[in-house]
This record gives sequence, structure tokens and C-alpha cells, in this order.
Amino acid sequence: MQDTPPSVPDFTQWPSFPFEGDLRVKQIDDPVAVEPPRRGEADRECTACNAPDEAYIWVGERWRVRAMDRPTGLPMVLILESRSHLDLGDLPNLLAAELGVMTVRLERAVRSLDGVARVHVNRWGDGSAHLHMWFLARPYGRLQLRGTFLSLWDSILPPISEEQWRENLAMVAAWLAEFGGRPLAEPPRIRWEAPSTLSPSPTSVTEEPEEESASVIEAADEIPESEAAEQTAEADVAEDLEMRSGHPADAAADEHADGDPVGEESGSAETGTAGRADVGDEPEGGSDEPSAGVTDEDGRSAGNGGRAASARTAG
Repeated sequence: MQDTPPSVPDFTQWPSFPFEGDLRVKQIDDPVAVEPPRRGEADRECTACNAPDEAYIWVGERWRVRAMDRPTGLPMVLILESRSHLDLGDLPNLLAAELGVMTVRLERAVRSLDGVARVHVNRWGDGSAHLHMWFLARPYGRLQLRGTFLSLWDSILPPISEEQWRENLAMVAAWLAEFGGRPLAEPPRIRWEAPSTLSPSPTSVTEEPEEESASVIEAADEIPESEAAEQTAEADVAEDLEMRSGHPADAAADEHADGDPVGEESGSAETGTAGRADVGDEPEGGSDEPSAGVTDEDGRSAGNGGRAASARTAG
């Protein structure tokens, strides 16, 4: 008897389901006899236990609250953790009672933010044995984000601005600090400048590095090391072919006319410089190529000028 593939469930037609088109159900793997240990189980280290207080936005005597390392698509995503290395079912009565109070308190703090309609509270626990509760803020008016798939939409929507994100973190931390503990998140600071120094150009210069650093970090996270190595090798081959068809020919003509091997040395230096540039954060190597060409061109001009001066002196 042949296995009939399971049909796609009806929720794929819900407005809140974030995908469309032809879908099929994955093949279900056979169950394993023994599940692998989670983080914080057996000999695996616990990330939460090793994290310092500075990695959190608010810390108390028995609880800590942390955020993601960068803005995401939702107005706020927070995680409530216990200081003690315990899972949900292992909490003693005192911590179990405090968990209820902290859950309500943190939900109210997140819901008090502008543009937040609801706060989804989730606990999965399949990745870590250390208790951690998720708090996801649904934006007001975004009815398509209601329900089960809010955590998926968080990865799909464009991230909010970092300034708004940091302001939200500071407000939640301050709210929690009203009941005790220590807030560690600070709102974005206002950069004061004298009116005489205000101009359009400095503003653009100060804002550019932040955007570039974010894009570089994102690219580094998305590109695996193997693919990055392949791109670097392809860039080296392309640049070597370009040099063989262009600059080395000019260098050979210089050497043939003047009997001076400066052109060959410059070509070697250019090749080395381009190779070092390809090893950096930008595998394309396009931004470093003009500087290598200028260096080579200056080297040849200086050499020709010196030979011309020697010829005039001899004459």
C-alpha cells in the first residue's frame, strides 16, 4: 500500500499565513530513540547562565529581561529569564508565583508602547533548558499579523528604526524599574551641536557609517564562509585576467622601451595589493582597485620623469 502524502492544512489559506503559492508538506522523519541534550543540559554550556547582566535591558534579584541584538520587524521582542538554572516545571513555589507577576508586569510594559495592540507570550523551550519566556508585540492595526504566525512575520517584516527600537527598550526597562531591579537600557542620546556648525554635509557623514556597519554585519551573517571563499577566488581570477589584458602589457612596453624593470615590479605590487584587498570584508574588491591603479600609474610616471631628467643632464 502506497503512502498518501498529507494534504496541506486549511490554515495555509488564512489571511494571517505569511506565504502563498504551491505548498507541500515535508517528509516526516522517523522518531529518534534518545533526544539530543538542549543547551544547559548534560555537558552543554548554558548561554543564559554565562551571560553578564550587561547583556540585558533590566535585571533583578531573581529575574532578567533581554532583547534581540538588533531591531526586528515587530515593535518589541523580549525574553524573560530566571537567574536560577531551572526549567518551567522545576520552579519552586516562590519563583512560580513571581513568574506570574513578572509575566503580567512585562506584558503591561510592552503594551504601553506606542503602536502596540497586543502582546503574545510564548514558551517553547526546545533549544535551551534554562527557562525563557518570549514577549512579542503586535503592531496596532496590522490585522494580518493576528494569531499563530506572529513570530514568522517578525522575520519577514522590515526592521524598525534603531532609534525607535532603543527608545522602546528604555521605556520598558524604566517601567520595570518602578517595581524594583535595575534598568540597563538607555534611550538614544540627543546629539547637540552649535547652530554655527549645522550643515547638511556633516549630517550625512555621521549617519553613513551606522548604515554601512549594519549592512556589513547582515551580509557577514548571511554569507557562509565557503561561499565567501568561492567569491574571493572568483574575484582573484577575474582581476588577474584583467591585469593580463591591460596593465601588464603597458608595463612590458615601458620595460622594452627604457630597459627598466620598474613596470614589472609595479605590476607585482599591484597584484599583491589587489590580493590583500580581496581578503577583506568586501569580497568584490571593486573599491580597492582604483587605488592600486593610481599607485602603479604614479610609480611609472616617477620613473619616466627621472629618466627624462637624466637624459637632459647627459645632453
